[in-house]
Amino acid sequence: MGTTERRLRAKEQIRSAIMDTAWQMVKEEGWQSLSIRKIADAIEYSVPVIYDHFENKEAILAEFGLVGFDLLSKKIKQAKEKHAEPVGQLKAMADAYWNFALKNKEYYQLMYGVGMACCGKEKNMDDKDSFDSLIMDSIEKIISKSKQPATSVCLKYHTYWSILHGLVSIKMMGNSPVSGELNKMVMDDAIDGFIKNLV
Repeated sequence: MGTTERRLRAKEQIRSAIMDTAWQMVKEEGWQSLSIRKIADAIEYSVPVIYDHFENKEAILAEFGLVGFDLLSKKIKQAKEKHAEPVGQLKAMADAYWNFALKNKEYYQLMYGVGMACCGKEKNMDDKDSFDSLIMDSIEKIISKSKQPATSVCLKYHTYWSILHGLVSIKMMGNSPVSGELNKMVMDDAIDGFIKNLV
């Protein structure tokens, strides 16, 4: 192995150590605990070494945000592919979204700013596999065969996402007066109502 390859490998190992350490901090103490200084101390490197890899803390957050959006889109795509009909797809994708949010709370909080500033919208992702494209495709198929084919797909996508995000946020922030099981039933009922309004 040449000198250049060794340097690249060492650089990648440091970058991985930074991300792994940052993720461990987030899991243990939350996003608010994350700082360049704490990461540097934990991996026993100087602060400038961290800045060699990431411009600032926001760049680290953005990296985690991309990972989160990629994971969510994969879960949504898997759920969608299990159903041929768009109605079944919308229900399955709602369940996948719900499960992703509750099992990946740290990612979800960062992605959508639940209790903190969000990292921004998904980037560098194949458009057809992004969350919004997968959802809009199913909504569009239902609308095209409905009694109101001129209904705005974009409007209905935002309504669908608002239902999911609103209920997930209420549950995450601990503001729900109902139990977890009933909270999921509320989501199922809201999605059923949304679909009935589409057809």
